[in-house]
Amino acid sequence: MNDPKKVQTGSLRQVARANGKWAWQWRYVDPETGLDGSKYFSGQDFPTEEDIEKHLKPFRLRLNSGQLEKAIVDPKFGDLLDAFIAEENLIEIKSRRPGDRSAGKDELAFSTASSYLSLSNTLRVCWGTTKLGDFKPLAFQNWLKSLDVKPKTKGHLKAFVHRLFNKAKLYGMVDFHENPIALVEVRGISKRSRKPVDLTVDQFYSILGLIPESYQEMVLVDQCTGLRAGELLALQWEAIDFERLCMKVKEGVVSGRIGPLKTEYSDDELPLDPDFATILLKIKLKSNGSGLLFPSPVTGRSYHASPIQQDYIRRAGWCLVVCPCCGAALGSSCTKVDQKRGKRHTIPLHDERVELAILNGFGSVGWHTFRHTYRTLLSGEDTPMDVQQKLMRHAQISTTQQYGGPPMENKRRAK
Repeated sequence: MNDPKKVQTGSLRQVARANGKWAWQWRYVDPETGLDGSKYFSGQDFPTEEDIEKHLKPFRLRLNSGQLEKAIVDPKFGDLLDAFIAEENLIEIKSRRPGDRSAGKDELAFSTASSYLSLSNTLRVCWGTTKLGDFKPLAFQNWLKSLDVKPKTKGHLKAFVHRLFNKAKLYGMVDFHENPIALVEVRGISKRSRKPVDLTVDQFYSILGLIPESYQEMVLVDQCTGLRAGELLALQWEAIDFERLCMKVKEGVVSGRIGPLKTEYSDDELPLDPDFATILLKIKLKSNGSGLLFPSPVTGRSYHASPIQQDYIRRAGWCLVVCPCCGAALGSSCTKVDQKRGKRHTIPLHDERVELAILNGFGSVGWHTFRHTYRTLLSGEDTPMDVQQKLMRHAQISTTQQYGGPPMENKRRAK
C-alpha cells in the first residue's frame, strides 16, 4: 500500500482490490461538516484533478449551504434536479462497477438511480430553466401528451416529478399546499401494452431445449422457484438449506451491481421439493467451490440477465410457432436463414416467423415469463391464494392476482 499523495483537495493512495488489480482511494472529509466524501477510482491510471472535481461537484452541492440558499431564493427546475441528485448520491451509485455492493438498505438501487438520472436528463432539456414558481401543471400535462413514448413511461415521468416537488417542499424551494403534479392526468398507465405470456409445461420444455446447456439450469431453477431474474443470479449456496429443504432469498443483482431486494416482503424463505433439491445438489457438484449458484466463467461474478434474455430466451419464445418459411416445428430453430453480416444468430430464425410469434402473443417471452408461469402452475394445483402470495413474496394479494391465472382446465371445472 503506497503512501498517500497530497492533491488540491484530500489525498490519494493506491490500494489493492479484487483479482490483484489496483485502485486509487481518494480520501476527503469536509472540514466544516466532517462528512466523508471519499471514493474509489478503479483502474491503473492516476485519477486527475478533473476526475476528482467531477466527483466533488454533487458532493459540494449537498454540503455548500450557500449554494443551496441561492437556489432557494429563486429556484429553477434544474436546481431542484441538482439538489435531488446530490442528496440521493445518484451519480455515485451509477458509477459503481459490476460486482460492487450497495452501501446499505437506505440507498437507492442501481436500477432506480440509473432510471432517475435518465428521467432527469429528459426533464432538464425541457424544464431545466423553468422557475418552480412559474411551473404550470397544465403545461406539464400537455408536454407529456406530446411525447412519443408509451403511457408507462409517461407515468414514470409524472411519478418522478411528483416526488421532486415533494422534495422541493422539503428543501424549502416551494411552499405549495398541494403538490401541483397531483393535478396532472396521464391515461393508460395501468393498461399493458403487451399481455404477459403464460407457458404450458410443454411450451416451457420446448423453450428449454433451445437454450444452451450453460443457461438451461438457470432457467429450470427460475421456473421451479418463481424468482425474479436478479434474485436468481445473486443466489448463493449458503442461502440453501438442504437439511431443512428451504431456500432463503436475501439479495438481488441488477446490471452486475448487488443490492437489497425489491421489497421487504421479498426477503423470505421458500420450500424446496426433495426432487428439486436433488437437482440443486447436482449443480453444486459442478460449481467448483463458487459461492454463487451461477457464476460467470469469465468474471466469476453474477451474470447479466439482459443478454441471456435477448440472445436466447426471447428467441426461443419465438420458436413456439411453426415457421411459415421453412416449416420448422415448434421448439426447433429455422434452417437456411441468411446470415447478415455483423449480426449474431444465436438461434436462427426467419423474420416472418418472428412476426407470426408476436402476432400469436409470444413476442415478449423473457425471465419474467417464468414468474408468471410459476403463478399459473400454482393456480393449476388449486393452491390457496394466501399461499400463492407468500410463495410469490408479494406484499398484497392484489399484486399476485396480476400474475398468471388459472389455466383453462381449471376454468372448465368451475361450476
